[in-house]
Amino acid sequence: MTESPREAYERPHRPPRAEGTPAADRRAGIREAALRLFAEQGYRSTTMTDIGAAVGIRGPSLYKHVTSKHDLLAEIMIGTMEQLIADNSAAVAGVDDVREQLRRSVEAHIRYHARHRLEAFVGNREIGSLEQPDQARVLARRSDYETRFRELIERGADEGVFRVPAARIASYSILDMGIGVSSWFREGGEFTVDQLAYQYGDIALRIVGAP
Repeated sequence: MTESPREAYERPHRPPRAEGTPAADRRAGIREAALRLFAEQGYRSTTMTDIGAAVGIRGPSLYKHVTSKHDLLAEIMIGTMEQLIADNSAAVAGVDDVREQLRRSVEAHIRYHARHRLEAFVGNREIGSLEQPDQARVLARRSDYETRFRELIERGADEGVFRVPAARIASYSILDMGIGVSSWFREGGEFTVDQLAYQYGDIALRIVGAP
């Protein structure tokens, strides 16, 4: 039976032991706990006490590792976009053919969303919870990321490789596929991440009218 997104978020999670672990590991554990709680019960309903309890750190000791709940949300959301942009840059590096660049961009997009479901979920639901200037930073990175896909599609159309009436709509459609994948994909299911990425690459090429 396929596990639902809610079941994934609500799966029992054993708090990591805080004592005797390096500061960097504790910080990573706090971030992971915050991510799970933001996905499960929402950013506004999550307290620092909840996060501390999830990692076994009480009261003021938590603030030795993180300044606020908002800083954790900003770190998660900015980090998500920076990783997507880095993955995209790596995917197209050394490739000149626009059709192959688009396929590789889509495959990287799908792989990230299949492997980082909680980040994708929180990133899309909680953009309104971010305060400035962090919200502007995330939105700027989102714009950069979408522009990479749109410019590839426009270039392919100029070269006669793609046949698409509106590059922006096509880029939005392709990016939305990643959000869908993050909501239903499960490791160990019918498809591997690589199989899924390749099939979505085919779908994206059909969206832009590539032969």
